[in-house]
Amino acid sequence: MTIPQLRAFAAVVRYGSVKAAAAELGLTDSAVSMHVIMLRKELGDQLFTRTGSGLAFTPGGLRLATRAVELLGLQTRTAQEVSQAAQGLRLLRVGSTSLFAEHAAPGLIEAFTQRARDLEIELSVHRPEEFESLLRARAIDVAIGPQWQSPVAGIAQRPFLAYDVEVVTTPDHPLAGRQVSAAEVAEATWLLGPSAIGDGGMIPMMLSRLRVPETHQRIFQSEAAALEEVRHTPSVTPVVIFSVSADLAAGRLVKVIAPGTRHRGTWAAAALDDDRGSTASELLRFVHTPRATQAMLRGSGVPIKRFRPAVYVTLWN
Repeated sequence: MTIPQLRAFAAVVRYGSVKAAAAELGLTDSAVSMHVIMLRKELGDQLFTRTGSGLAFTPGGLRLATRAVELLGLQTRTAQEVSQAAQGLRLLRVGSTSLFAEHAAPGLIEAFTQRARDLEIELSVHRPEEFESLLRARAIDVAIGPQWQSPVAGIAQRPFLAYDVEVVTTPDHPLAGRQVSAAEVAEATWLLGPSAIGDGGMIPMMLSRLRVPETHQRIFQSEAAALEEVRHTPSVTPVVIFSVSADLAAGRLVKVIAPGTRHRGTWAAAALDDDRGSTASELLRFVHTPRATQAMLRGSGVPIKRFRPAVYVTLWN
């Protein structure tokens, strides 16, 4: 088996057709087909057949699909590690949810990189449901987001920080200063950050349970941008409470008291089990320390030379 053959087969699995795989890889259909033919001959397995509803993979084809992703990820990681070693640097790729990336990641990264001057952190933002596949493909080394409901084979997860999300507004808003109903909150104008996009995560669940109409929701590029607009527009927004504690104490913001406007979550860090002894496992141990907790709650940011964000942007209508 060769890397081009595995890359071609993995693309066929991912996109569901030879034609789509060829377009993604910048190859001809015949070139992708030839790679698949060579794999079939070497492995003695058809790997997949064409049906009226798409491709049907054999048990061997499904096993190869899993291994192909792992091998290609390992190849990419090895190339990166060799390059970093030549420069005397280590690179840790952290994937997180947008909520953690905005509110807690800067302080954590700052504290962790201060321990090792040869280390750089690359942060990317993803949906929680993508974490397992990204880890197994070695596209990221550590995933940080909501704690998983049940263990996942081959992946170690360490819960480390509980946090509260509540709805806030300004003191002059009609919903401020009194107990209100869930229906009243649902009828308000909601200003939201990227964490409200998708079906998973605490904030989408809150919006769903409160039955907030989409017509009452406005999405901003960051949680901070949504919060700033709340100060100038009659509206409400869900926030991580520790991030606005000073505003609440000073009376610049107030909580909206209604059923369903408060939720508690726990952030957890996850990495592959076979990464024990690596920089990823160091981070999983570090997130439990008092220093890390204080940094996440009160972090002042990361020097630009130490932090290289690689944010994946999601577009919405």
